[in-house]
Amino acid sequence: MATPERKVQNPDSIPWDPNNDSFPLRSELPKAIPYHPDAPKDAAWVWGKDDYIGRLNLLTPLRVFNAAKTEIRTGETVRLDLPLHVPIAPCFGRTPATHRIMDLGGGVAFDDVLDNMNPQGGSQWDGFRHVPPPPLRALLGVMLITVYATDILPDPEQTQTQHPNENLKCSIHYWSSPTEPTPKGEEKRTGGISGRAVLLDYWTYAQSTPGKSYDPYTGHSISFADLLECAKFQGINIAPASQGGDIQIGDILLVRSGWVDRYNDLTDEQRATAAKRHVHVFEPKPSDIKPEGSQEWAGLAQDPLTLTWLHDSYFSAVAGDAPSFERWPSLETGPSGDGKGGWLLHEYVLALWGMPLGEMWDLEGVAEVCRRQKRWTFFLSSAPDIIFGGVSSHPNATAIF
Repeated sequence: MATPERKVQNPDSIPWDPNNDSFPLRSELPKAIPYHPDAPKDAAWVWGKDDYIGRLNLLTPLRVFNAAKTEIRTGETVRLDLPLHVPIAPCFGRTPATHRIMDLGGGVAFDDVLDNMNPQGGSQWDGFRHVPPPPLRALLGVMLITVYATDILPDPEQTQTQHPNENLKCSIHYWSSPTEPTPKGEEKRTGGISGRAVLLDYWTYAQSTPGKSYDPYTGHSISFADLLECAKFQGINIAPASQGGDIQIGDILLVRSGWVDRYNDLTDEQRATAAKRHVHVFEPKPSDIKPEGSQEWAGLAQDPLTLTWLHDSYFSAVAGDAPSFERWPSLETGPSGDGKGGWLLHEYVLALWGMPLGEMWDLEGVAEVCRRQKRWTFFLSSAPDIIFGGVSSHPNATAIF
């Protein structure tokens, strides 16, 4: 039987077909996107004019089916969300939710009530409304389909989302099929996020390698070279399959940096103190550092090599266990390398490429199972909250081995 011809995506044939077998490198991205004439460099929102799910398009039924068929072998399951009360003091000035039980009358029945619940206070998906691309920061633009603050923020007197009348561009509810028609009726939606996941357990690698130890509560950068060595330690090749590696189109990347492991070893007082440190977006000058110090977290380096690898691997989504997927605070020059101010990986991953980004995931249990089973891939299923107009969601994620 003849081998089927590989379907290669032409960069300029827009919209792209997610069923193709090969996609353009970052260096080959189209210089113009017809329905986004003002798109900045590195823009890859190429799945259609009214597309709001970005790289989730890569999770085609065939890829999800093949992932389930090859990755579900033992049936062992592991949750990937932290408990809702963790961390006890959320980072970046967010306030914690409180849980109370409401008596419905006479002790006959009870309800849970969660007050001040912010999905980004703990384990989270950052949605496409979370961070705009750099050229549109001042306008609060979101990805390449400009959304203004007046579209995102409800009227001050509005107590709940009035979804039939508001602008829902890039809303996180598109990641999970709603139970009712959307206002326009025809937008592409997806029934959650399911596919093959790849874990890079950098924390275990660093602890096992002389000279590599670090504190996850500092701004330690995990470079692309570090990830290559971690993958070698695990026995995998993190080059894309099209380049002879093990990364498949649509894979979900998970990086364990050790933040949760370190959190588990701290006292409540130490946890609260770390979270209350001053927030700097870019690496502060010594004169800018407050007495309480700055919030610093280990994460991926924001260098061109890391950026290119994240793009060219065609992950459908990425996530880590730290409060920030990238090293925090950002180096001032950022991955643009032009010395004109930093671009966060958030801005590339979310706004320019449409790739869901997860933070503060609980990767402790899944890392233990991966080590025990001597495998670093598994099936992952996530059911994002269906929040019309939503910016973020709990992951509600499970690994299945």
